Amino acid sequence: MLLHRLYSFRRCPYAMRARLGILFAELTVELREIVLKNKPAEMLAISPKGTVPVLELLDDKGQHQGLIEESKEILEWALQINDPQGLLNTDLQTANTLIEQNDNEFKHYLDRYKYADRYPEQSQSAYREQGEVFLQVLEKLLSKNHYLLGKHISIADIAIMPFVRQFAHVDREVFYRLPYPQLQQWLRDWLEHPLFLQVMTKYQPWQAGDELVVFPTAHT
Repeated sequence: MLLHRLYSFRRCPYAMRARLGILFAELTVELREIVLKNKPAEMLAISPKGTVPVLELLDDKGQHQGLIEESKEILEWALQINDPQGLLNTDLQTANTLIEQNDNEFKHYLDRYKYADRYPEQSQSAYREQGEVFLQVLEKLLSKNHYLLGKHISIADIAIMPFVRQFAHVDREVFYRLPYPQLQQWLRDWLEHPLFLQVMTKYQPWQAGDELVVFPTAHT
C-alpha cells in the first residue's frame, strides 16, 4: 500500500490540526508517531527543523516527491483534495485572519501561560489575561453562530480548536469559570466530536522496521 507519510505527535496542537484535516477530507495516510525527545533520523533527514507535523508526499513508486512542513498547509492540502463537509465554503479571508491571529498572537501567550515558570517576566495570570483577548474574539463570533464563521464547521474551527483546548487544559477549573459560555460549549462539543476522538487515538512511537500504521485505522 502506497500512502503519503505523516510524522505526528499526538498532543501537539499543530499535529492535531493536520490529523483533523486528513479525517475531514476522508483521506488515508501512513502515520509515524514520534517522541519529541527522540526524533527519528528518517524524519530529520527530510525535515531538519525537527517539528511536527511533517507530511512526506510519495509518488506511485513510493519515492519521495515533496514535503509539507506547516500544519495549515497540510490542512489546506487535504481539504483541497476532498472537502465533503464544505469546510472551505466560507469566508476564507476572515478564516485566514483568525488562524493567523491564533498562530501568532494567541500562541505566543498560550506558551507563556502554559510554561509560566520559563517566562518570569510576568505572572501566569497576566499571560492568561493576554491570551483571553483572542478568546473574547472567538466568544463574540460564537454568540452569533454555532461555529466560528457560521452555522457549519469551517476550516477556522478545526485549525483553532486544538489551541483553545490546550489553553483550557492549563487549568480547566479556571477556564470554565471565565465569562465565555459560548466558547466553553463550543470546546465541549469538539471534545466529544467523533472525529476529534479519532484524532486522539493513541499509537505506539514509530521505529524503523515497524509495520506500516494506517491513519485512520479501520477499527476507529
